[in-house]
Amino acid sequence: MYPLVLASTSPWRKALLEKLHLPFICAAPEVDETPAGAEDAAALVSRLARQKAQALAERYPQHLIIGSDQVCVLNGAITGKPHTRANAVAQLRQASGRCVTFYTGLALFNSASGALQCDVEPFEVHFRTLSDEEICAYIDKEQPLQCAGSFKSEGLGIALFERLSGRDPNTLVGLPLLNLAGMLRREGVNPLLG
Repeated sequence: MYPLVLASTSPWRKALLEKLHLPFICAAPEVDETPAGAEDAAALVSRLARQKAQALAERYPQHLIIGSDQVCVLNGAITGKPHTRANAVAQLRQASGRCVTFYTGLALFNSASGALQCDVEPFEVHFRTLSDEEICAYIDKEQPLQCAGSFKSEGLGIALFERLSGRDPNTLVGLPLLNLAGMLRREGVNPLLG
């Protein structure tokens, strides 16, 4: 079995991968996440997931490297991490009463063989109609400034939603585990038998 590397420093992705009970290490992939030209959300997260996985190949030449990237799309526009409170307020005001689609790119790269698997998982979040008071209270309590869409669904952010729609709830947090488990099995790594 090849050792696993998670090409991420995200504590949320790390916690998700721990659910599979496989040993792994985390490493920062150092990839520029700027969209390329007229790239749509699915193409962007697919490219970035591949680049993140492949960026660590030289440091980890006999490994299975997992790359992942996520963006949300609101009103047809890609929305990233807010970074500031004002941007978070603006994002949540725009999302209020609407459906937001998250696209999560996932790549598994075998650095020994050069085999690459990649997929994109969509996930829909239907927001309740939110008051400014609720939006500000939520941001003050959870500080979601480094989260795409300005919320943490694994925390208090769940109170912002009316309903969720997607194949794998882990996708919303940033790592589609159903898809990843299938990719790992195709590389001979079965989390149930590992």
